[in-house]
Amino acid sequence: MIGQKIKVIEIPVVEKNSRYYFMVQLRLQIFISCLYQKHQVKRCYSFREYLKRKLSWPDYIDLYRIQDFKSNA
Repeated sequence: MIGQKIKVIEIPVVEKNSRYYFMVQLRLQIFISCLYQKHQVKRCYSFREYLKRKLSWPDYIDLYRIQDFKSNA
């Protein structure tokens, strides 16, 4: 995959004091290193789909919980 541009989408934004901060950083590094080793070339990869396969379901739901915003703001 040398010289190829790829896009990684759906990376969750977590605060540094969140209990998921270290886990997301570590999993993202592992995910990107796996992409370097792949011979299958895609343009876009979903980090969310990767985490869905790798995390326990309660952790995944908690990480990607939908926040209700007032007036769709």
